[in-house]
Parts: sequence; structure tokens; C-alpha cells
Amino acid sequence: MKTNLKICVIALVTIIGMKAARAQTDKLSEAFSTSYADETKSDFTKAISTLKSVYDDKSYEINLRLGWLNYEAGLYTESQNYYQKAIDLMPYAIEPKMGYVYPAAALGNMDAVMAQYAKVLETDPQNSTVNYRVGNICYGKKDYTNAYKYFEKVVNLYPFSYDALIMFAWSNYQLGKTREAKVLFGKVMLLSPGDKSAAEGLALIK
Repeated sequence: MKTNLKICVIALVTIIGMKAARAQTDKLSEAFSTSYADETKSDFTKAISTLKSVYDDKSYEINLRLGWLNYEAGLYTESQNYYQKAIDLMPYAIEPKMGYVYPAAALGNMDAVMAQYAKVLETDPQNSTVNYRVGNICYGKKDYTNAYKYFEKVVNLYPFSYDALIMFAWSNYQLGKTREAKVLFGKVMLLSPGDKSAAEGLALIK
């Protein structure tokens, strides 16, 4: 009898626990759904408030979402804090690092931007988006040697893609590799006939 009673108690506790977990999941799902609807209306304050009502500092998903919503609301420091929490919860994840760079860039903290990009490339060296963005940053600093390196990696992955191809062409030109630059500008012309940037490069080489 005692054994049967113990089994019944355990079963009852399990059922109650399952119901509580299901209720929490439903509440969380509803909060996310409402936040998406509020975001569509550009009511970021309400979207943030809705998620904060179910906030769990150990939830990667909530912190990631709040990072984005705070960024959209123009609350850049808060956005960075939530993205950092998401990074701490899942150190190998790329998406929170990619999210972090938006508020960091908005605050003009390019060192933080580059630090996050470096971490992404440690995990995913062939990430074309990050290689392209870092290449652009280097080019803007007139660091053409490093710009060349990053753009070359993207062009090797996507040989006939405009953005990286035109920047790789210009990087070659800036490094005095005019023969290579001419070939690359010509490829850009195939991809984008009459392209002004490529035409300008070809004119300079002539």
C-alpha cells in the first residue's frame, strides 16, 4: 500500500510539473508572438515591455530578442547588454555577435565591432558577410593590404558577386596591381554593364 501511495504521489507531482511547464511555455510563446506584432507596428517600447514580463536571464532566446528590440528602439547600450548576455550563454553562437555590432556601430565603437567580427571569424573563417564588412572597414582606413586579404577570400567563394568583386578590384588598384585590377574591373562590367565605379577604375588605369 505504501509503495502504491508513493507511486501515486510521484505521478501527481510529475503531472503538476508538466502542466506548470506547459503553462510557462504557452506564456512565453504568447509573449514572443505579441512582441512580433508590436514590432510590426514599430511599437518597440511595448514589444520590449512584453518580453520583460516573462524575462529569464538564462534564456538565450529572450536576451537575443531584447538585444534586437532595444537596438530598434535606439537604446544602444541596453541592446549591447542583452546581446552580451546572449553571447555569454552561447559563446560559440554567431548570431548574437552579429547582432552586437549594430548597436556598437551606432555608438561609434568600431573597436568593439572589429572585436566581435574577429570572434566570428575564429568560429567561421569563411563567413562571407563578415569578411566583406571587415574588408570595407580596412579599405575605409586605407589599409589596402588587409582589405585585399578579406575581399580576396569573399571573391574566392563568390567569384561573380558584385560587392566583393568591385572592392577587390579597387584594393588591387590601390596596391598598384593594375593588371589584376583591370581584369577585375572588366569582370564587374560583365556583371554590371556600364558600372560607374568599374568605368572609373578602368579610366584611371588607361
